[in-house]
Amino acid sequence: MKRTLRFIHILFFSLTLLACAQGTAQETKDTTQTKQKKFFLEYGNKGFIFQDRSGNYMMNLEFRGQFRLAYPTDNDPITNDDYKEQEIYLAIRRARIKVGGHSFRPWLKYYMEYELFSSNLLDFRLMFEKFPWLKIKIGQWKIQYNRERIISSGKQQTAERSILTREFTLDRQQGISFYGHLAGGGAANFNYWVSVFMGTGRGGVENDDMHLMYMTRLQWNPNGKVLKFSGSDIEYHKKFVMLLAMAAVTNRSPYTRFSQSGGGELEGFEPGAIGQYRVNQCMEETAGKYKGFSWQQEFHYKQIIDKINDDAKTEMLGNLIQIGYFFHGIWERFPKGIELYTRQAFFFPDVQNTNQVSNEYTMGVNWFLSGHRLKFTAEASDLVSRYAQDAIQDGWRFRVQLDISF
Repeated sequence: MKRTLRFIHILFFSLTLLACAQGTAQETKDTTQTKQKKFFLEYGNKGFIFQDRSGNYMMNLEFRGQFRLAYPTDNDPITNDDYKEQEIYLAIRRARIKVGGHSFRPWLKYYMEYELFSSNLLDFRLMFEKFPWLKIKIGQWKIQYNRERIISSGKQQTAERSILTREFTLDRQQGISFYGHLAGGGAANFNYWVSVFMGTGRGGVENDDMHLMYMTRLQWNPNGKVLKFSGSDIEYHKKFVMLLAMAAVTNRSPYTRFSQSGGGELEGFEPGAIGQYRVNQCMEETAGKYKGFSWQQEFHYKQIIDKINDDAKTEMLGNLIQIGYFFHGIWERFPKGIELYTRQAFFFPDVQNTNQVSNEYTMGVNWFLSGHRLKFTAEASDLVSRYAQDAIQDGWRFRVQLDISF
């Protein structure tokens, strides 16, 4: 709590100084004795914007809150006991401050995101983006591996990500990335990312050994247009736009999974020693939007090799398909800002034992009051799992959520 209060104090103290500086510098006299603002403040689609007339300095300040009610639990079940939970979950799911912009030159960009509720620095990165075909990013951020995780929780189509996220996400890492957009005209349109990370998760300022994490992603934009990382077709694309992407990563560390909390272990894996687990994984995804219709699909493969215990190997598979539609497009009486969506996902924790499997069937509705900046979401999920030779477990989960950014 003290860390949070200290951060808020520093932030508002800095803004106060900025406001005072603006007040003393905003008016200068030119040769005709007219007055002109040097700095100005406005409100846009990324919150409050501080900017100078030259365009070389700009800062966005945005606050975001996510409030959720869930029953009988908010978590994805991972054991038989999880199906026995019976509780009402009512909480601030996310409370964040976002600061981004550029300094000195429009192509020298920065971004910071801080989670107030848990007092965690999520993102802090610097981007050199002078050339569209070659950009450089350094710092800590949620790496560009799979679309479901890349999309901000504030721009998701669903209340929360699927059951695959815990098993396959790389989450936030510290490192360096080279990326760019290759626009050759028409279907010769690609994005690429080549990255090197510490491989020890959020807050991992150093690698545990000489083995780093290496990640690459190649995305094809066959319609000649880049599809943004956001859920739902709230823009109502009049022309069909889609993407096809593939990505791969390799890492050796004590961890078999990553989350916002950092590195950890999947079920069935003991806490790792330095360099114990070699993790290789790859992913294929598609996504598209057209006149209120949207879909995204991901197929994941993950291999975990225990380098200490005779190179014991575990292989995992998972897939998700998610579809949404604004029915106002075919039925005018249907409320214009309401979207219906559905998602199906499955996960095999060990492909050598197909008796173990988890399935998710989700249906939901979004009510967009001001795009993703103010929306209500309600969804119901049927979660069906079998662990080892145990009986099939089946249970429903309900969520209602308000997401607001200002």
